[in-house]
Amino acid sequence: MGSAAARGKVVSGVIAIGSALILLTGCGAPPWAQGGGQEPAPTSAAPSMTAAPQPVRNDLSSGSTKRTLTAGAVGATVDYWSTLSMDRWTPTALKPVSLSMVTTVTPDDGQKVYLQRATMTAVPGNASQSFSPLPAQVDQTDAPGYLVLSPYSYSQTFNVGEVPADATFVTLQFTFEYLVQSTPTSNEFAKQTASDTLTVAIAGGDGSTGG
Repeated sequence: MGSAAARGKVVSGVIAIGSALILLTGCGAPPWAQGGGQEPAPTSAAPSMTAAPQPVRNDLSSGSTKRTLTAGAVGATVDYWSTLSMDRWTPTALKPVSLSMVTTVTPDDGQKVYLQRATMTAVPGNASQSFSPLPAQVDQTDAPGYLVLSPYSYSQTFNVGEVPADATFVTLQFTFEYLVQSTPTSNEFAKQTASDTLTVAIAGGDGSTGG
């Protein structure tokens, strides 16, 4: 009897120890799920890309430019230039813009072409915004206007005043209003309008025009 009781106790102890081992094993992750204890490889951050600033457009970068405009039967050739060098087109400087215009008419039956009104509006801006336009400058005369049919031409100088200090360019909006005789001897006229736009860069500095 004693021996049988002892054997029962030994068997019970073995079962208890085996159960404990199973419980301990079930609580841990299997070796293949632990990655061998290695630290995860660090990921390198992608280099940040900074966009290069774009150069400011300047239609007068060579000192002058020529445009060909069409308004109905009227063809106009306009030359623009500035007597102020581009490096002195600073925010506070008085910046002159000159133009010379001559026109043709098609068909040319002998009727004349007159420029009744020329307008320039300057709108400062930079890469992120447009500022309020400067007051429009107008050259207007009594009807029928200035004779501009070749070989007669029209010349004028407008001025761009002070612009905001953070403006990097100014857009010059031109409007030309013509009166065209309906016949060579008629006192009746047809109105035609042409428009054009120039962009001129604003230089940095203190606005001094120098000597």
